[in-house]
Amino acid sequence: MRLSALILVTLFITGSFSCKKDNDNNVPNTAVDIYIYVNNPSFFNLNAVGGWVYITGGVRGILVYRKSNTEFAAYDRNCTFQSSDPCATVVVDNTNIIARDTCCNSRFSMYDGSVLQGPAGLPLKPYATTFDGNVLHIYN
Repeated sequence: MRLSALILVTLFITGSFSCKKDNDNNVPNTAVDIYIYVNNPSFFNLNAVGGWVYITGGVRGILVYRKSNTEFAAYDRNCTFQSSDPCATVVVDNTNIIARDTCCNSRFSMYDGSVLQGPAGLPLKPYATTFDGNVLHIYN
């Protein structure tokens, strides 16, 4: 009976750690509750589909991307690969559709935050958004 319990505990512990990539960390949780008036001249780029801006908030700042006339995406700029590294911050590249970490060179889709090129194995951390036609609310 003890042997069976020991085997079960060993399998549980091994299974808990075997699926994680050594270099992928979770981006720390931080409270986000931001309202953006998209008609404000500071957010001019958000008036067109495909437009984006950086704003203060989250862990390393937030990337806001306009997906459609009614839908936005917001992601923490903290790269998910070795997220505690001081330079693990994504920037939008010259295509205006890919966010890239200049340290590890991981690339992410701005449309859905998914990994396009590693070494990152996790997508960008998203924040929830709602839009009423004038005010964009970003929160978690």
